[in-house]
Amino acid sequence: MTRPFIPLALAASFLAVPPAGAQEAGREPQISVTGQGEANIAPDMAVINLAVVREAATAREAMDANSQAMVAVVAALKEAGIEERDLQTSGLSIEPRYIYPNEQNGEKAPRITGYQVTNGLTVRIRDLKKVGEILDRSVTLGVNQGGYISFTNDDPSAALSDARKRAVQDAVSKARTLAEAAGVKLGDVVEISENMVGTPPPRPLGAKMMRMEADQAISVPVQAGENSYTVQVNVTFELDQQ
Repeated sequence: MTRPFIPLALAASFLAVPPAGAQEAGREPQISVTGQGEANIAPDMAVINLAVVREAATAREAMDANSQAMVAVVAALKEAGIEERDLQTSGLSIEPRYIYPNEQNGEKAPRITGYQVTNGLTVRIRDLKKVGEILDRSVTLGVNQGGYISFTNDDPSAALSDARKRAVQDAVSKARTLAEAAGVKLGDVVEISENMVGTPPPRPLGAKMMRMEADQAISVPVQAGENSYTVQVNVTFELDQQ
């Protein structure tokens, strides 16, 4: 006789209900489920990572050229309404550039041919209408490396509260379905815990966009979309077998 197919996840859930007389002394039978809730909200802030890269024969020359460009970029950002609190240096590096021995160049040992200085800047933009304009101006003034933009929310608490409510409702619905299938009644909540599993990820701007020449006047298209916040809750219920 062929046995009926029972999905593995559902079978595992039934194992949480011990058979009559099998539970430990003093412990009520329980069932544990995981519920998930999601809430979407329009972003109200963008975070972009920009960088100025300059090369020169000496480290001093490369640093001076880099600093001059970055000063102009920061000044333009402030003129565009970006506050001091929303500008943060995210990295500064000075790296020698080498030429290595090979059959063609006749070099006997690695030789430094110049230096590269990279200065990174993280910018928070609270007026999303200015994102494209700020990217344009930054590239024109000397930004020639970057790669990531994230649209986030300054205060996502309302969306998270909505996601939590939906996660609990989902958990209760699952627990009721399992309890009815097992022929028992759902009791009080014994334990509940939360895992926030979904936050807006950074999105790459693309090499072409962030490597534009300074004399190009290309408007940067930016679409903010929606942010999705996902919350999972683990809920344990008592079971009434009477």
